[in-house]
Amino acid sequence: MKILRLKKGKEESLDRFHPWVFSGALSDHIPSDLEEGETVGVEAFDGRFIGTGHFQIGSIAVRILDFSRRDIDEGFYATRLREAFAVRQTLSLMRPDNNAFRLVHGEGDFLPGLVVDIYGNTAVMQAHSPGMHFARNIIAKCLVELDGAGIENVYYKSETTLPYKARLDPQNDYLIGSYAGNTAIENGLKFNIDWLKGQKTGFFVDQRDNRSLLEHYSRGRRVLNMFCYTGGFSVYAMRGGAELVHSVDSSEKAITLTDANIALNFPGDARHKSFAEDAFKFLDNMESGAYNLVILDPPAFAKHRSALRNALRGYQKLNFRAMEKLAPGSILFTFSCSQAVSREQFRLAVFSAAAQTGRKVRILHQLTQPADHPVNIYHPEGEYLKGLVLYVE
Repeated sequence: MKILRLKKGKEESLDRFHPWVFSGALSDHIPSDLEEGETVGVEAFDGRFIGTGHFQIGSIAVRILDFSRRDIDEGFYATRLREAFAVRQTLSLMRPDNNAFRLVHGEGDFLPGLVVDIYGNTAVMQAHSPGMHFARNIIAKCLVELDGAGIENVYYKSETTLPYKARLDPQNDYLIGSYAGNTAIENGLKFNIDWLKGQKTGFFVDQRDNRSLLEHYSRGRRVLNMFCYTGGFSVYAMRGGAELVHSVDSSEKAITLTDANIALNFPGDARHKSFAEDAFKFLDNMESGAYNLVILDPPAFAKHRSALRNALRGYQKLNFRAMEKLAPGSILFTFSCSQAVSREQFRLAVFSAAAQTGRKVRILHQLTQPADHPVNIYHPEGEYLKGLVLYVE
């Protein structure tokens, strides 16, 4: 195992167990034969060993896998996966009425660079680092051997998540098993999961608890689900007894998926209509008072800090347009999944939008990601999902 040494004074964050080593913290003496994805040791300037991790080219040079000197082998991955699965068992996520959940959430499960979502007997794996890409077959083997998990198929989907500069040319495909149906169950509702061509791993499991909360508020309300994707919030609103549910997404494919999921759970129910239309355009043309429960769950407006200012303007603009059109006594579920946007920044953008409307607005709930997307206490960046439930007079 090759050793990388830090510059003097650059070990402080690592001594607090933060799992990232930034390229600027490394000394200039990097082995010339060091390859991306290779397992390396990291030492402080004084030679003290700090941890073992995966090397990659970029601003994050090493993702620490363990704060000790150890082999990163099949035994390592098997142990970490067992530990992650034990947490999900504690959360009671494997039930007859629920077989969709996140098994591995990167740094939150001490496997930085790896995401694994479970849909029934299929695990969908995403690598966000070259090291995890090279370990994909070992990880897949450990997944199907995970006692009690019932995983039979492992689909690898990393074409869009690995660093472009690494030139790894990953192919989305089954590492183990094959296609065995794509219907998953979440809290008793059925969803078609498109892990072959859909966004992320095919479904946004991180909104499961927030969808349940929305169901609680839906009875008798006129619901508008913006950026609906596969219609998760819409399906829950239907079960919650909404008077009507309208789903909006700019993608025709997303609307097709939404309609299919509505039909899967509520065949022939005339309460639902869908619209393939730009969100801002739809809000501009929307009649004031037409809806009294609105969900704003847009894709990330800022994937990097360089886009932060424009993102905050976008959140303010979006929330203003929705709030100014809401009927009195409405509920607004509004979210940001941008990791670069802090909870405080998002709240300020929504506050500014409310102030623009001049309406009285109360915060009913402050939302985040569910427990199967845990945040490593030493890695606060893992808390990416922010949400507010507002009562708008």
